Amino acid sequence: MKKTAVYVILATAAAVAGCKSQETAEDSKTAEEMVTEVQTNPLLRKSANKHGIESFDKITANDYREAAKAGMAKEKKRIDAIVANSAAPTFENTINAMDKAGEELTRALMTFSPLSSSNSTAELRDLQKEMSPLLSAHSDDIYMNRQLFEKVKKVYDDMDTTALSHEQVKTTEKIYKAFLRSGANLSDADQQKLRELNQKISALQIQFSQNLLHETNNTYITVDRLSDLGGLPEANIQRAAKMAEEQGEKGKWMFNMQRASCNPVLQYCKNRDLRRKVYEAYCNRGNQGNEWDNKSISAELVRLRLERARLMGFKDCASQILDTRMAKTPDAVYSLLDQIWAPAVKKANEEIEDIRTEMKKDGLTCEPEGWDYMYYSERARKAKYDFDEEKMSEYLEINNVLKGVFYTANKLYGVTFKDVTAELPVYEKTANAWEVYDKDSTLLAVFYSDYYPRDGKGAGAWCTSFRGQQYDGDKRVEPVVVNVCSMTPPSADRPALQTIDNVETMFHEFGHALHAFMRDVHYNAVGSVERDFVELPSQINEHWAFEPEVLAVYAKHYKTGEPMPKELLEKYNSCSKYGQGFATVEYLAASYVDMDLHVLTDVPADLDVMAFEAKKLEERGIPRQIRPRYSVTNFKHTMGGGYTAGYYSYIWAEVLDCDAFDAFVETGDIFNQEVAARFRKYVLTPGGIDDGMTMYRNFRGADPKIDGLLRKRGLK
Repeated sequence: MKKTAVYVILATAAAVAGCKSQETAEDSKTAEEMVTEVQTNPLLRKSANKHGIESFDKITANDYREAAKAGMAKEKKRIDAIVANSAAPTFENTINAMDKAGEELTRALMTFSPLSSSNSTAELRDLQKEMSPLLSAHSDDIYMNRQLFEKVKKVYDDMDTTALSHEQVKTTEKIYKAFLRSGANLSDADQQKLRELNQKISALQIQFSQNLLHETNNTYITVDRLSDLGGLPEANIQRAAKMAEEQGEKGKWMFNMQRASCNPVLQYCKNRDLRRKVYEAYCNRGNQGNEWDNKSISAELVRLRLERARLMGFKDCASQILDTRMAKTPDAVYSLLDQIWAPAVKKANEEIEDIRTEMKKDGLTCEPEGWDYMYYSERARKAKYDFDEEKMSEYLEINNVLKGVFYTANKLYGVTFKDVTAELPVYEKTANAWEVYDKDSTLLAVFYSDYYPRDGKGAGAWCTSFRGQQYDGDKRVEPVVVNVCSMTPPSADRPALQTIDNVETMFHEFGHALHAFMRDVHYNAVGSVERDFVELPSQINEHWAFEPEVLAVYAKHYKTGEPMPKELLEKYNSCSKYGQGFATVEYLAASYVDMDLHVLTDVPADLDVMAFEAKKLEERGIPRQIRPRYSVTNFKHTMGGGYTAGYYSYIWAEVLDCDAFDAFVETGDIFNQEVAARFRKYVLTPGGIDDGMTMYRNFRGADPKIDGLLRKRGLK
């Protein structure tokens, strides 16, 4: 996931599933009913489409429901068979059997989950709420099954005397530790308590995310007079007029809280009061005292997560979560953040002085506020470096940028792309599909791009999959990978011209896609890497975005087709680090708050998460003009799950990605084939067969250094 985005990680087959009430429902069906269901439900029969991709338009909410129920029932039946097997537990009859047991459920969830995030409807949101407790209970039924755990433990205990491959050893370790982390060793009473906590937490995380989706897409700032939009690019004015017309306000201009809509106002609009309204509306998503308010939900999540951690023997939630991450402990996370905080605040305060200077030119003697930062920072950058980002955007048309993304992948790894949009089912009319071929011309993956904002799509950007890489016997099955973003759409008289940040986002998310394309493992349990390692493949891919050789491929003027002038690129390079004080502080602020909430060992009954956030940041000396990139009530990364006590992962991985890119730079060739081959072999291919630091050392031959990160951000 991009730094401003949400990266959707789907659970593997072994980690998600159903419940006893569902088993009863399945068992009560007649044979005739079940046959009819299989015949009519696209998810209960093999797809006849190319690459086995689902016909998205033919799947109903009830199809998802019934496919998930059937998948849970089948997984339970297979788990019961593993337990009932009287033969001595082995890797094949226990670990591998368990790893493959949830195939049908995984298929249903991996089709449903991406669409529930990018094409959400009221019906799908209701289904999420309905299925969440069932899936949570089903997972608990598996991982709290003492008889199953005894068999898994026997295989684990016998590993040293069993001829297992390295991948099989790691698979066994991961499944065994998953049982421990899921309460297999708890008493019956504590297991019941854990089940209740898991269900409550799951339900609240879904409610938080759905509230935020509504607040992002349905919070509008309306403008009645065109004169109030001075400075805003014409393309953005046109989009705002279109949005107003769609909302029944023809003749006016409206902005919602999707970044593609509201960020241009903050960056370009002269109207300070309008900037204030947009800024406050964006920052206060989930904090407006309405039916979509997330304050009490956030506080309850903090309480429940602490209770769960203590039940599992940890002093706080962060310690429990980090136990399986590269960082290992909260102290290690704080140590990294603290190294960067002071130089970042120093740089941010220098930028604020520049903003004061620019405000005085407008006759403003007041202190800068948060809604002044982007606007006057842009003006200060123009004054210092004579650089105009809007001018640069004229060379960043989205389809051309994608050519640059593909070019970089081809130069590094030899992969090629064939547009097959007309041949494959597409779940959204603006999405496109490609077959991805390896350098030996074998099919590697299928890739979907979904780049434009719309109702029902969450804010930000992420990478997900409709099918993960897997094996069918000895045959590798190609993954089906999706990049979902909210890029600037085309306007009436301009194509989809992108900001610098959007270009970096496209390269970033495609780095995640490359990781998914190239993963080559045989077991679901080793398909994922540590959360603080997962951003390495995405963030390193950003480094090529504005390299001259890559720009020469894609940076063409949208009218003339002329390449980007050398002088414009030089101006960009001279100021590319400007604004990093602000960007780093807002990111670190969110990371600190995420950790601060989850290292609590006692949660007050009246916890006010917004007051807590403000107090903690004031104590650290955050400039008053900067708020966290996400405030608690709209911080989906941590409150929606996925990056709980883990938002630090981006900067942790940035230490890795900057040091890793230096491996290319040191050779004098940013496309050095030997280095690229090592990166693919040791980072992109192994999945979770090794831990992150082992993989990194295998690639780099040494531990990462922080110097590259500080240089990249202009903090050194």
